[in-house]
Amino acid sequence: MEHVVQAVDPFVFRLSIFVLAVFVGYFVVWAVTPALHTPLMSVTNAISSVIVVGALLAVGVSLVGSDNGPLWARGFGFVALIFACINIFGGFLVTQRMLAMYKKKQK
Repeated sequence: MEHVVQAVDPFVFRLSIFVLAVFVGYFVVWAVTPALHTPLMSVTNAISSVIVVGALLAVGVSLVGSDNGPLWARGFGFVALIFACINIFGGFLVTQRMLAMYKKKQK
């Protein structure tokens, strides 16, 4: 198995994983019934929290390499941190609105 991994260009390997993840994510999200959107949002927020941890590590840790490496890593880490935070807080707002729809109205 290791010789197969070495035969494929690492960029092509990572790009194929990214494309497969996009397709799986698209079909999973669109096939979910509306009643399961709230648990799906919770799982998405949990995944985003992992992204936040990775982004904080990329921003805060000085990396070994050339002088350009740490700057790019910090920049991408900062952008990932911003997008993950938008996703988390947006997910909480959407979840709150969806749960409010299921509350009984007081007469």
